[in-house]
Amino acid sequence: MPVEWQPVQQSRTHELVLRSIEERVFAGELRAGDRLPPERELAPVLGVSRSALREALRVLETIGVLVAQPGRGPDAGARIVRNPDDALGRLLRLHFALGSYSLHDVLEARVLLERSSFEAAARHAPADDLDAAERLVEGMAEPGIGVSGFNDLDTRFHVLIARSSGNALTSTLTSAVRESVRPLILRALEAADDWSATARALNADHAALLALVREGRAAGAADLAERHIRGLHGTLVEGPAAS
Repeated sequence: MPVEWQPVQQSRTHELVLRSIEERVFAGELRAGDRLPPERELAPVLGVSRSALREALRVLETIGVLVAQPGRGPDAGARIVRNPDDALGRLLRLHFALGSYSLHDVLEARVLLERSSFEAAARHAPADDLDAAERLVEGMAEPGIGVSGFNDLDTRFHVLIARSSGNALTSTLTSAVRESVRPLILRALEAADDWSATARALNADHAALLALVREGRAAGAADLAERHIRGLHGTLVEGPAAS
């Protein structure tokens, strides 16, 4: 029986550099806080051009694994970091815009994540985090607050509760999912017939959620979080934006 040959997969040079760096991270040889050697030293060691090395470093910076400081001095160069929130949020927002996920998918993901976040926060949230959440609720109650400012504080409130839950991955995913629909939620708020009444109703939920978390009423906080999310976000799924 004749052998069937298949073309070998070719990798671009910067992908080989990425693979080399990833292998060292997986092996524990590179950890958060470690600095990579300068480009002029690392490129020849890896046997690649400095342009290929820079392309690989840019990819790592985009996905939140590396931060690069140009120039000279003790802070210059590339350093391994743990910063998944912004990178994951940006990636999810792009995929959502491209239609990789439907509004309904995002809604159900938010419900699952935030039910878990509020339930865990009611059991584990530090007092300092709840005090910070209180200040956000107070900010959303300020007379004359605009839609954009409210939406920003609203996002920070939900992300803060997720972080206070004690689960870093839940926090990151909650932040990414909430950020992915921020523009749509902003447009929905701007289209409200009575913005003042809408803001008061939404913030009444925030105040009630915070009270439940402070009282340690985990199940009640989870249930209200779901009703709160299905309220405004649910109208997005049912409305024209769902198409």
